[in-house]
Amino acid sequence: MGIKALILEDDATLAKEVKSFLDSRGFDCEVVFDGDILFRMVKQHKFEIFLLDINVPQLNGLQVCKRLREEGFTAPIIMLTAYGDIQDKKDAFNNGADDYLVKPFHFEELILRINSVLRRGGKEETKANVLRVADLEINETDMIVKRGGKTIELTKKEYQLLVFLAKANGRVVSKQTIAEQIWDIHFETSLNTIEVYINFLRKKIDKEFTPHLIHTKPGFGYYLKNES
Repeated sequence: MGIKALILEDDATLAKEVKSFLDSRGFDCEVVFDGDILFRMVKQHKFEIFLLDINVPQLNGLQVCKRLREEGFTAPIIMLTAYGDIQDKKDAFNNGADDYLVKPFHFEELILRINSVLRRGGKEETKANVLRVADLEINETDMIVKRGGKTIELTKKEYQLLVFLAKANGRVVSKQTIAEQIWDIHFETSLNTIEVYINFLRKKIDKEFTPHLIHTKPGFGYYLKNES
């Protein structure tokens, strides 16, 4: 499987040509036509490079670039745009872009730019330590939790419990296991504490959002999963 690239471009002909060219060079490309769709895609797949047009529907390319960086994505970003003014370039680099290519461009130059930013390195997204379940995002590096783009304030124990459930990857974890791992206790009488904290999390993570992600398997324990 080649390097996974996501192209944001609302010119269907150009998008098709860029995808075809890069696929022929061993890349694995996906194309989206507006910024909102892009953020749905990044919740489902990991991309190693982003190619962003600026003038697209919904979120424009600069807004997308800024938000990708704010949400912890560290893969290289190249802007592909008809805007060639120096201020446009400043805006792009100030918002986290790694390179800027003005249309019309030669595809051979595009591949040179891509190889350059990949060598410079972009760091892989996994180094940002971002856990995702549906629209829930847990940035372990900065200890920031967001759902639907909204920051969720958690206590230390609530955060630890949420991370523990997220890292179980949808598997059911028992109250006893949670107690031992998060509270370092080994006796049944304190297990009602787990129920209390699960309820705290549900109010903050699930109450105002759909689908609900925190589930109970009676007699077994709890799990975090998108079941919709």
